[in-house]
Amino acid sequence: MSLKLIATILLTAVFSLTTRNDDTSLPWIASRRLTWDDFKSRPDNNSPNAALTSSKITFKYSYDSDKGFTYNIGCVFEKYSSWGRVKTSYILSHEQGHFDIAEIYARKLNKIIKAYTFRAATAQKEVPAIYQKIMNDLSAMQNQYDSDTDFSRDKEQQAAWTEKINRELYKLNEFAGYH
Repeated sequence: MSLKLIATILLTAVFSLTTRNDDTSLPWIASRRLTWDDFKSRPDNNSPNAALTSSKITFKYSYDSDKGFTYNIGCVFEKYSSWGRVKTSYILSHEQGHFDIAEIYARKLNKIIKAYTFRAATAQKEVPAIYQKIMNDLSAMQNQYDSDTDFSRDKEQQAAWTEKINRELYKLNEFAGYH
């Protein structure tokens, strides 16, 4: 009898067994930049933000004696949870930065999981802990991005962050093949 472990963890802490690639979400693809048409939700009238990007990292893993340890990671933009009130190319670029930061952490997760040594006795605690650490770091970086750029209003910091994000994506390029 094979040992079977299946866990799926989403950034939003909602559990699901599949990564959606339907009309409600958009996977991160290097050659595909966000457009305002991707933002399907109505703006939140109680929010002072010009726009909101909702993205998530999905993670599914399993183990059995035949296939060994396998996993799937996804980084998706949630169309119907994302909105824009001020629809300029500059604001869109800032929102793309949020989506790109999520991709950075999907790649970091892939890097860590590739190096992970699976142990059936401890995997149910270790693997979710790895994911949670990545999600905490992702949240901290998203918050730092908005803080440093003053939600894109600081143009000098925005330019610096755009360069930083691009460097990180490049540095982690070998871990982009998680799809």
